Amino acid sequence: MFDRADRPDPDSPQARGSKAAVIPAAPPGAGRTPLDRRRVLGAAVAFIDEHGLEALTMRRMGAYLGVEGMALYRHVTSREDLLDGVVETVVDELYGDPDVYLAPKHGWQDFLQRLAHGVRRIALAHPAVFPLIATRPPAAPWVRPPLRSLRWLESFLDALTSHGFSDEAAVAAYRAYTSFLLGHLLLEVSQRGVPISPLDDPDAVPSAGAGALEQYPHVRRLEPMLSQDESAAEFEESLENLLDRLHRVLRESRRPGSTLL
Repeated sequence: MFDRADRPDPDSPQARGSKAAVIPAAPPGAGRTPLDRRRVLGAAVAFIDEHGLEALTMRRMGAYLGVEGMALYRHVTSREDLLDGVVETVVDELYGDPDVYLAPKHGWQDFLQRLAHGVRRIALAHPAVFPLIATRPPAAPWVRPPLRSLRWLESFLDALTSHGFSDEAAVAAYRAYTSFLLGHLLLEVSQRGVPISPLDDPDAVPSAGAGALEQYPHVRRLEPMLSQDESAAEFEESLENLLDRLHRVLRESRRPGSTLL
């Protein structure tokens, strides 16, 4: 479990240093640099990281790259195509993460732990992009976020079925796993001020009248603990609980006549 002492979050970009995945992006104003789709998408990720999703337009992207907005249409067909490509690009960072395996090398639990932390590293590195991963419609409607990749879905199912999970148990595990990741990480990025729906305002401050907390003595008393950021430790604890649950799912799937879905 993650040590709660005063140590940097192990999944944060600061703690990762040179091991953090890097998206090849065309630098701002690089009008003389030949563009291709990959460089445009990398620049779009960088733009959203810097300015937020709502600010992204084709015209602004063109200015960011030092070209006319129309020049981008040689590489992306529309803003919607650009957003789809951004999701693919960010999810593909998992392939460049040296601590994430595409196939299990040390058992299915180690595989899922590494994958979960890889997805969390993506959320922490690109918090403004992560809600997009959760909301973009996938090419295959049965692919649940945040693993918007048929290749990753295939590797997930192969890892579990090759380690004794029945097809039914593997699908049940996939649903539980993605629900855990999405719920925890959307909450975590929202706590960092990222709007996770069009109605969210990251600059809004809740109003409270004088003495509004007087009737909540426990809230007032525990404010120092309630205000602590324990995201890393909570993520690790929830992940361990999930893996214990999936281990029980595996045992149940081996019983005759079991029904998990």
